[in-house]
Amino acid sequence: MFKKITIGLLAAAATSTLVLATPAAAASGPYDQSDHWGSVYAKHHLAKATGWVGVEWDEDQESNTVHVKGKLYDKDARSYAQGGKCAYVKFQAADFDHDWDEVYSKKYCGYPGHKKFGFSVDDVSALRVKVCQVHPHKHWVSKCGHWAYLYAAESE
Repeated sequence: MFKKITIGLLAAAATSTLVLATPAAAASGPYDQSDHWGSVYAKHHLAKATGWVGVEWDEDQESNTVHVKGKLYDKDARSYAQGGKCAYVKFQAADFDHDWDEVYSKKYCGYPGHKKFGFSVDDVSALRVKVCQVHPHKHWVSKCGHWAYLYAAESE
């Protein structure tokens, strides 16, 4: 039974990834491709992010703009004196030469709430997200989850 559930979840994850990797001939609205993503978690599930990604291509299909909206959740109930940390999300985008750069990050301290975020980036061949935790008064991140790939342009 567990094996069937695992296979089903893997198939669903692969399908949702492929939705953004293939052209959407009948995409609704101004976006050529769009989909919801998440939940993406930090290690131990003490922070999470969910959201939406949309891609617009120019008329010649040579340049694009990727739009991201989401929510970042602080799920760490511990006080800061007990070692509690804030939620942190970061995004990297690969350009058409497949070079990765960090394009956006957001920190949120406020268990049990969430904070909305949004950004856009141009000329993206792939986009990925990682959720971590960060000390409320320092800048180093820890307890990161794995990279989740949100978008991949078709290879030509």
